Amino acid sequence: MPSVSAPMQMPAAASMLRTARYALAPLWALQLLTGAKSFARNPLVGSRTLNRLGLHVVRKVLAHGFTGIRRALLSGLVAADQRRRFRQDGYLVLPDFLPAEEFAALQSEARAVAAAAPRRIQEGDTVTELSLLDDDALARAPRLARLLADRRFLGAVNFVGARLKHPFCQVQVLRRDFATPESDPQKTLHSDTFHPTLKGWLFLEDVDPARGPFEYVPGSHRLTRRRLGWEYRQSLKAKSSADPHVAAGSFRADEADLAAMGLPAPTAVTVRANTLVLADTSGFHRRGQAMDGRARPAIYIFMRTNPFNPILGFRSRAFRRLELMAFKRWSQQPRGG
Repeated sequence: MPSVSAPMQMPAAASMLRTARYALAPLWALQLLTGAKSFARNPLVGSRTLNRLGLHVVRKVLAHGFTGIRRALLSGLVAADQRRRFRQDGYLVLPDFLPAEEFAALQSEARAVAAAAPRRIQEGDTVTELSLLDDDALARAPRLARLLADRRFLGAVNFVGARLKHPFCQVQVLRRDFATPESDPQKTLHSDTFHPTLKGWLFLEDVDPARGPFEYVPGSHRLTRRRLGWEYRQSLKAKSSADPHVAAGSFRADEADLAAMGLPAPTAVTVRANTLVLADTSGFHRRGQAMDGRARPAIYIFMRTNPFNPILGFRSRAFRRLELMAFKRWSQQPRGG
């Protein structure tokens, strides 16, 4: 039987690749109506031609529009002064969130949960330990369970996250690894994604400047003409960026970028223990540089949904359990790189 030559194999492989790309095109198009953000993985999101026509900017404007409507409908969940502060700054700081005795009990439970085989992640010189607050953990931690079901807690989280939903919560312990010379990418000012999303912390100990506090650029969650112009320029070169975070849709900003957008310098959110901080992380933020080896423990709160879904949602414990099961399966998968 005659052998197939290499020149014949290469066109065949190229043809198969083209066929696969055409077959996946409907999926890529559907992803435009979701929170898909990677310029590298989705050729439509990363298309220079489409972004030159305004695709990224249109998705951003629509996502913020849908979020604004949902957030307005949920505005009764928080006090008027909290709504005003959030609209102005993009984050909320709620000190003395729990009564002192309840907070002391929660601290004790959180420490016990954190000591029980946490998931360990290292990003540059930062070590993060995460312990998921699922039904098994909460069965041994009644005060933590009460917090996650508390109407005031859920009201603030759902308002900032613009969705009626139970958030993912974990006990998070951060510390700096002075033996590692690599830099932590979370310490560069960045926006998590193109649409509004929620991250938050109930801090279990005081956070002073030496502990690497959360830093946020006030007002950077708002869409202005200058911000949209900057986003447009970034979208034209994101796919080919040497920074994998930018190519994945998490744009980075420096002082010159902030000046171009008319934004101030970041504010370090130094707080006392028992302070709840909730932020829209489509605004620019970063992890502060810790100056000593002390840990920074907190209850970490995360919520991200399809920004184009107009439905307010519902707080379903059954759905929360399904999400937690999926998250645990995902987090146990081996990671490359």
